[in-house]
Amino acid sequence: MTLTTRLTLFFLSALGLVLTAFSITLYLLAHHHLHQQLHDRATATLATLMARAEIDPEGVEWEFKNTKQPFPRESEYHYGAVFITDGDRLEGDAELEHYRDHSISEKRGLTAELDGQSWHVVHQTITHPNPETLPESLEPNRYRSLTFVVAYPTARVETTLRTLASSLAASSLLVWLVAAFAARWVCRRALRPVTAMAGAARQFSPNQLDERLPLPAAKDELHDLAGAFNDLLTRQQHAFERQKRFTGEASHQLRTPLTAMLGQLEVALRRDRDPGEYRSALTTAKTQALRLHEIVESLLFLARADAEAHRPELQCIDLRSWLSGYLHDTWSTHARWPDIELHLPTSEAILVKVHPVLFGQALGNLLENALKFSRPGSEVVVRVESHDGTISLAVNDMGGGIAEVDQPHIFEPFYRAASARTSGTTGVGLGLAITARIVESMGGTIIWHSELGSGSRFQIELPK
Repeated sequence: MTLTTRLTLFFLSALGLVLTAFSITLYLLAHHHLHQQLHDRATATLATLMARAEIDPEGVEWEFKNTKQPFPRESEYHYGAVFITDGDRLEGDAELEHYRDHSISEKRGLTAELDGQSWHVVHQTITHPNPETLPESLEPNRYRSLTFVVAYPTARVETTLRTLASSLAASSLLVWLVAAFAARWVCRRALRPVTAMAGAARQFSPNQLDERLPLPAAKDELHDLAGAFNDLLTRQQHAFERQKRFTGEASHQLRTPLTAMLGQLEVALRRDRDPGEYRSALTTAKTQALRLHEIVESLLFLARADAEAHRPELQCIDLRSWLSGYLHDTWSTHARWPDIELHLPTSEAILVKVHPVLFGQALGNLLENALKFSRPGSEVVVRVESHDGTISLAVNDMGGGIAEVDQPHIFEPFYRAASARTSGTTGVGLGLAITARIVESMGGTIIWHSELGSGSRFQIELPK
């Protein structure tokens, strides 16, 4: 079932319920109103009839000069009669004899069958207020109590209600049918952008990653959906291009040491050589093998960081003592050890949760880049700062900085700035990518700032 059909059926179902509820409500209101009008007319006629009776000390007086018409009436519209309570009928229609003693609500009346038709019957009794003072034998036209009965036919009301019901049913059905065609047309027109997007998506080629869905002209939810999907396609395209570039760079970086190793070994095996020449070839092969091992380990770490969502097991360490020991043990033999300066905020312990080995690798990558891309003799400052809820560890250098064109790509694996490639600086472009992944795995963030010619600052922020 298509979305257009589902939306149309949902709308028509809701409209059907609304029309049914409206029709039933209107019919019930009309039923109550018309029957109330009929009851009011019967009650008014009854009041007119009762107004001709008078109560005096001798009893309730009733006398008409025209006995055939005890009150003005049109015979086809209603009946009327006057009875002596517990006695004979004085005037009116004999058909009402049965209802003079019937229990009838004064507010609602009674629906009865007369002459094969349905009639609305009302009645009321007038009784002398002091019947015990009346003599046993009353004067002519005087009575102890009189009962008045009036009946109106309900045929006109029922006919009106049947006409109303038929009209409501016919008009509701007509409205529903018109709405069905209109809803179908509106749904198709409203979902036309979805159809266009689906058709465009079917024509996408796997080799053309720059294709995008057409954006609807109206700035509505479908426009937002198409825009969000296009943004997803853009991110996927960038991710695919990064992956493609990563694969090419990885292949190149792996091929270089392998080629050097094979070349050295092949040269060494062409003829018998002196032990010194074999030692030199093996030393070169070992150097390339170590470089290859470093690249492979870095690739494995990046792949493992992508696949494993859980964080490494963290330990609470005193950053002050750990940092002093790490720098001395790892960098004291480096040629630029005198250029490294450590700035700590206080003499108190600085507690932070990290993975010591991984954290050392991340800091080592930042220090290696700072020393590699700055002049010998320039300071490389390692600064620790404590903020509300965070501990920051920053590495500042006074090197050449990073060009603006290279800044968006510095954390991409195997990416190297043009200045680094042309200057002959060694490296494979994995240090910052690994550092960012390590910091992220420990729940921290890395922020940085660099200006061309003014050096760079990389700052690791970790929660306390």
